[in-house]
Amino acid sequence: MASAVPELMRLSIKVVPRSSRNAVVGWVGTALKICVTAAPEKGKANEAVEGVLAETLGLPRDRVGVVAGHAASRKTVEIHGMEEREVRKRLPPR
Repeated sequence: MASAVPELMRLSIKVVPRSSRNAVVGWVGTALKICVTAAPEKGKANEAVEGVLAETLGLPRDRVGVVAGHAASRKTVEIHGMEEREVRKRLPPR
């Protein structure tokens, strides 16, 4: 599920920590699946998710942040500074 305000987008994600690689994998229903090598402890996986997503979108790291689900595998991230249409173009197709 995604919502958009000019230059702000919320995106549902499914995180797979302790993966063999850092990557945006694709969609699982309405959630974007992101694999990270980091363990889900002390915010390490959340930081890794923010970095992987920022790199995929070509944004500075501080423009992407986990805003809900900090201790869960299903999370909500906010993306600042890019319109939803552009975000969708840079992510894998559904």
